[in-house]
Amino acid sequence: MWKEFYIKPNEIGILYHRSDFKKILQPGIYYYFGLHWQVKTYDLNQPEAKIENLELLLRNHSLEFKPYLLVVKTAFHQAALVRIGQNWISVKPNQLRAFWRGFIEVESYIFDLNESLELPANFVQQLRGVSLCGIKKFQISEYEIGLLYVQNNFVRPLEPGEYAFWVVDREVSVRIISRIVPNPDFPSEEVLIEQHPEFVATYCQLVQLQSQQVAIPRYQGKVIAIIPPCTRKLFWRGVEVEILDISTEAKLPPHLIAELVTGLPEVMAFSRYHMHICEVPPQHAGLLYVNQEFQTQLQPGVHAWWVFGRSFHTEVFDLRLQTLEVSGQDILSKDKVPLRLNLTAGYRILNPFQVKNSLSDPSSYLYKELQFALRAAVGERTLDTLLEDKGAIDKSIFDYIYHKTAGYGIEVDSVGVKDIILPGEIRTILSKVVEAEKAAQANVVRRREETAATRSMLNTARVMEDNPVALRLKELEVLERIAEKIEKIQVNGSLDSILTELIRINRS
Repeated sequence: MWKEFYIKPNEIGILYHRSDFKKILQPGIYYYFGLHWQVKTYDLNQPEAKIENLELLLRNHSLEFKPYLLVVKTAFHQAALVRIGQNWISVKPNQLRAFWRGFIEVESYIFDLNESLELPANFVQQLRGVSLCGIKKFQISEYEIGLLYVQNNFVRPLEPGEYAFWVVDREVSVRIISRIVPNPDFPSEEVLIEQHPEFVATYCQLVQLQSQQVAIPRYQGKVIAIIPPCTRKLFWRGVEVEILDISTEAKLPPHLIAELVTGLPEVMAFSRYHMHICEVPPQHAGLLYVNQEFQTQLQPGVHAWWVFGRSFHTEVFDLRLQTLEVSGQDILSKDKVPLRLNLTAGYRILNPFQVKNSLSDPSSYLYKELQFALRAAVGERTLDTLLEDKGAIDKSIFDYIYHKTAGYGIEVDSVGVKDIILPGEIRTILSKVVEAEKAAQANVVRRREETAATRSMLNTARVMEDNPVALRLKELEVLERIAEKIEKIQVNGSLDSILTELIRINRS
C-alpha cells in the first residue's frame, strides 16, 4: 500500500517511520509503501522551528538537520540575539531554539554574560525602536551622565549616548544625573567616595571637612551650598570651593555677610540653618552672648556668626526716647478725695549691658516705680493743692524716678500728669463753685461798665450844654440814625424847623 505526501512550496517536511526520523523532505510529492509512514510539515513563514524532541533529533541526526536549521543553544551564562530578516529575537540562557534556513535570512549572535552585560554599539543601533525580552535600553542626553548599577552595585559611569544591557539573570539599572546641576544628589555618595575613587577623581570635586571647617562652594560665581564641619560632599568638576577655618573666629566678615545674608534669596535660604543672624537697626544697640557669656556690644548693622560648636544669643535695645503710659491709677488725695490719674513718662536706655544685668524687664520696673511715685505725690496733697499746681506733682515724681533708675543704666527724660479725673459728685460741686465765682465776676464787670457808661453820658451832656454846635452835631447824628430806618422823608420848610420839631418831640 502506497502513501502519498505533498509538501507545499512554503513548507518543509520531516519523514518518520514508526516515530523514527528518516529524512527531511523539500517541497514536492513523495510516495512511500507501507502504513507506518508519516510526515510532519512546518510552515517556513514561521521562521522558528518548533519541532518535538528537537534536542534528541539534533543529538542523533545533527548532520541531516544542519543544512536546514540554524540552531541556537545558550549555556547558563549566555544569551543570544537572532536576526530573522529585519526582525530580532532574544534568546535567554539555558535555551535551545532552532530557526529554518534559506527561506528568510537568519543570523545568530551569542553573548557571554560573564564577560559583559552590555551590547556592542552596532547592535544598539540596530535594535533602536525594537523591544526585546531580557534587554533593557537607556538613553543618556548630552547634558547628563549615567551611573550603571548591577545588582545595586556601581559599575561605571555612562557618557551621553545609547546603551543596551542584558537583564535576564541580573538586575541592571542606570541612575541618570544632570550635569547642569552642580550639586546633584549622588546615590550612595559615601560608597562612591570610599569604593570608587577613580570615578570621583575623574568627574567630581570632593569636599572633605574637619571639625572646625566650613566650606562655601560656588558655581559660576554663585553660592550653591554651605557645607558644615565633619562633612563629605561631592560636586561636579568646575565647582569652586572656599574652605573657612572657624576655630578662632566664628563671625562672618562683611563681604560674606553681603553675599550670604543680604544677597540673593536662594542663597539666604542656606544661611538660615547654619548661622545666627542679628540685625541691629540705627539708634539701637545689641548685646552678644556666646555660650551664655557676654562678649561685646553690637553696633548698628547686620551681624552673623557660624553656629557650629557654639551657642549664640543676641538682644537688641532701642536707644531712642521711649514713652511709658501709666493709665487709670485710682488714688486718694490727702483730704480723702478719690482721684483717677493718667501719667506719661519719657525715658531712654543709656547702658544696655547694665540694664540687662540689673533688670529682667525694664518696662515693668519703670511702670511699677512710677505707680509708687504717683501714689506718694498725690497722697500727701489736698485736692485744691493738686488742682492749683499740677507741676509740683510732675517734679516730685521726676525727682523720685530719676534717682531710682540712675543705677540701672536708664535715664528718665520727662514725667507729666496728663489727666486728673474727679468723681461725678465732686465734679458737680466744683462746677457749681466755678459757676458762682464766674457769675460774681460777671456782676462786678457789669456794674463797672454801667458806672463808666453813666459817667460818659454825664460828661457828654456837660459838653453839649456849653457848646451849641456840639448839640447841633448830636442832633444831626440822631437824624442820621432815624433816616436809616425810614424809606422816604418829605421835608416841608427848612431843615432848621425840622430839627426844632424833632427836638420838641423828644423833649415831650
